[in-house]
Amino acid sequence: MKTLRAAVSFLTLLPVAPGNGGGEPRHLAAAVAWFPAVGVLLGALIAAFDLLLGLACLPLQGDPGAARCAFPPLLAGALLVTALAALTRGLHLDGFMDTCDALPGGFSRARRLQILRDSHVGAFAVVGVVCLLLIKTTAVAALPAGRRLAVLLLFPCLSRWAMLLAMSLFPYVRRAGAGTPFTGSAGGWRLLAGTGTAAFAGVLLAGWWGLALMALAGGVGCAVGIVARRMLGGMTGDIYGAVNELAEAAVLVAAAALTVGGAAAVRSPLFG
Repeated sequence: MKTLRAAVSFLTLLPVAPGNGGGEPRHLAAAVAWFPAVGVLLGALIAAFDLLLGLACLPLQGDPGAARCAFPPLLAGALLVTALAALTRGLHLDGFMDTCDALPGGFSRARRLQILRDSHVGAFAVVGVVCLLLIKTTAVAALPAGRRLAVLLLFPCLSRWAMLLAMSLFPYVRRAGAGTPFTGSAGGWRLLAGTGTAAFAGVLLAGWWGLALMALAGGVGCAVGIVARRMLGGMTGDIYGAVNELAEAAVLVAAAALTVGGAAAVRSPLFG
């Protein structure tokens, strides 16, 4: 349970453990196995928030099948994306922004690593995060009501599994950094446990399409890892954050396309 509390404390702002990650690196090292489960927890929190927003809808007189909502889909999508960023303290968004500045903005490996250390925000970061948040917000807004709950529960789980996969497949480039406690700890039984959690959640919440979405998230993680290894020599904590954000966006876009585009996919055994 200490490793579970460490994972929740590291990935969220929920006050479940003293300090960041329970204060012991060994707990953080083992906590990676819980990353997909923490994603399900985050998904449950934003799904509950979405249900609360839905309570502000009133049926229109003369048309029982229609409703007028105080929070239309686009506004609700923006609020949900904002809530997720707040719940994670913007941890992964910060890494994504630093990655946007470093990879295209540096002309050597040393310079890119230096930019990743820099706390200042450049033009690439601003453009990248604006595009990312627009994509995520509109994808959430596009999810139909009948499939929305399942997707909201699932996408944070799959993105955090993609981080776990990237941690296990690609070397960590720094001697000290935010990702140092996870160096060499993400393989073996921890990867197996996290993969089992993500696969179970995927099938339960989205049927066999859940495994396709899981494969997409894993593909994003591997693609980012390959680019990072080529341009930096390996992964950093910021790159892990970029993996999470890009995997979230990819899963949301794919789920929206599957549910809106006529495939009648992401049919949940749990929610229909």
